[in-house]
Amino acid sequence: MQVIAKRVAIQWWVLLGCVVVALDQMIKNIVVSRIQYGEVIPVIPGFFNLILTYNYGVAFGAFAGLHDGIRPWVLFGTTLLAFAVVFYYIRSPQGQSDWARAAFALILGGAVGNLIDRVWLGKVVDFLDFYIGSYHWPAFNLADSCICIGVTILLFAPESKAPPPVDAK
Repeated sequence: MQVIAKRVAIQWWVLLGCVVVALDQMIKNIVVSRIQYGEVIPVIPGFFNLILTYNYGVAFGAFAGLHDGIRPWVLFGTTLLAFAVVFYYIRSPQGQSDWARAAFALILGGAVGNLIDRVWLGKVVDFLDFYIGSYHWPAFNLADSCICIGVTILLFAPESKAPPPVDAK
């Protein structure tokens, strides 16, 4: 019975990650088909726009300035490293709680969503533009949001932290 419960537990977080990928790609396809590059659609004037822009790097454009021949390899290596770290933690004691599994599903779903863009387009589609006055936060997308939410869960959810060591007295 416990094996069946464990399989069901694994399935829900895998499903969550797949939903993140599907929604991310669906929304990006809608944005690309309906918004012109550089177009600004005010949603909440003075605070939030929908735009279409592309990120050739990783989070907030890091590595975007690398030479075209090197950038794909650095991004691929960075993505592999991120996957390795997440898979390591999934198998660790910290990765066994529901909070941790949800966090890992969000992180992996977001990473896969952006990886799909990099493989097919050579860049990541970004469309959410938050700003105050003339200060704009770097544009981002649903995948980026899920990665940030997942990391926040790992940092702050008590169930996702390692249990305290047991004294061997």
